[in-house]
Amino acid sequence: MKKSQVLETIQDLPDEFSIEDLIERFIVLQKIDVGIQQADDNKIYTEEKAKKKLEIFIVE
Repeated sequence: MKKSQVLETIQDLPDEFSIEDLIERFIVLQKIDVGIQQADDNKIYTEEKAKKKLEIFIVE
């Protein structure tokens, strides 16, 4: 996460906010960063691969 993202996130919050709100926004930003990095590293599932992986959870 970059300092500019942190500052922008804080500036987008209302004048009064809870620490939980701030932490929640940081968690979302972190998850987005991880997802982008995984996509850049080609560590993603195609729709086909995801369906096959989820087949073990589907009980008919």
